[in-house]
Amino acid sequence: MRIISYKEVEAEEAEGSCKLKIRWLNNEGSRNFAVRHIEIESNGYSPCHSHPWEHEIFVLEGNGTALGEKGAESISVGDLISIPGEEIHQIKNTGRSTLKILCMIPK
Repeated sequence: MRIISYKEVEAEEAEGSCKLKIRWLNNEGSRNFAVRHIEIESNGYSPCHSHPWEHEIFVLEGNGTALGEKGAESISVGDLISIPGEEIHQIKNTGRSTLKILCMIPK
């Protein structure tokens, strides 16, 4: 078992993003999936992209918009976003406070 605080992990900028910082929380020790803590400042966004794997995003704080192939949908605290593999997607912070999310992906 390993317990860490997300604050112990250095926040990095993500290529193609704006006002976004990402922390890879379990980069060491997990063989099956990665958990990322992402903070997006007001008017910031993740890159618009796709990849072969599915992933799940859980909204911890703030609100914003999740863009997918069916258009844009509002997201807020407590929402779970399930994104299938190959779907083009993007997360935007449309609020005034920082949008904080957990993103889980397979390794």
